[in-house]
Amino acid sequence: MTLGLKRVIFEPQALNYPLGRKLYERFHEERVEVLMTPAYNRVTCIPGKTARESFLEAKRTLVIGVRRSRDFQTCKPSAHYQLPLVTSCPAMCEYCYLFTHFGRKPYQRIYVNVAEILDRARNYINRRHPEVTFFEAAATSDPLPVEKYTGSLAAAIEFMASQPLGRLRVVTKFTDVDGLLNLAHGGHTRFRFSINAENIIKRFEHGTPPLGQRLAAAVKMARGGYRTGFLIAPIFYVDGWQEQYRHLLQVVSRQPLLTESTDLTLELITHRFTKRAKTSIETLFPNTKLPLDEGERTFKYGQFGYGKYVYPAEVRKAMENFFKEMIAIYLPRAKVEYFI
Repeated sequence: MTLGLKRVIFEPQALNYPLGRKLYERFHEERVEVLMTPAYNRVTCIPGKTARESFLEAKRTLVIGVRRSRDFQTCKPSAHYQLPLVTSCPAMCEYCYLFTHFGRKPYQRIYVNVAEILDRARNYINRRHPEVTFFEAAATSDPLPVEKYTGSLAAAIEFMASQPLGRLRVVTKFTDVDGLLNLAHGGHTRFRFSINAENIIKRFEHGTPPLGQRLAAAVKMARGGYRTGFLIAPIFYVDGWQEQYRHLLQVVSRQPLLTESTDLTLELITHRFTKRAKTSIETLFPNTKLPLDEGERTFKYGQFGYGKYVYPAEVRKAMENFFKEMIAIYLPRAKVEYFI
């Protein structure tokens, strides 16, 4: 499905934690190339003569480290705060917004000081008391592909179950959910699956499971008592977009365990890109068919202060009206949390 793990790089402090030592032993036993960095956040041993070679090698690299910052970033509109367990993702989606964050070597990083991170989350929950505090576990990552190594997502789910005012939100394109099904989640975790029109998945979401497998995983999570939802993103305004997304909603509607629920949520995000991301995309995917014509977009500033190109207001409104109509037909019980 993905390129496969080729090397694991440890930051020195990671070995001061039980999870770090456990992973160090595990990867040695599995005969994966194991390297050490000289210091925190100095990852200089990923090869590659070109930007694309470096990118592909980074996608096969896992860095094991310690999260030093005590502050959590905000995470609008999904949640109040990010929950930083992992960064980056093994998939190679051509449109990925993480190009803005991680550049041309978007290696995955696992944080081994999970208990410290969750303790910090407890502080945020206490600070907002008596309000409920929501955390997003996948703001700058997809934590599911590395869960088999870390168990950090399971730890976060069980932690939030113990917090009357704590809630966890997770979104993924991946499907290996079996290890999460029997956890005591207490209904405090909403597990959403990122989906798109099948043609979009095939053309742009390289290294990810197909739509059918994602829907099957969503059904598993619903059977496990999790609150579920779908993130439809990014939505593209391209030739035939209405029929493609109508078909997507039709396919989703054939999953009665999901569609008959009164607690299914939908989040809809139209495609947008930054100047920096466009440069990276065109370098790494020189034959890309992504719609990146700045002349067809409106420029606006995002929540973190950098500018991005979005669809003009009239286009977004037409898309929003279309989805409202289709959702009313195919998923009438679902709640649309936002359309942006």
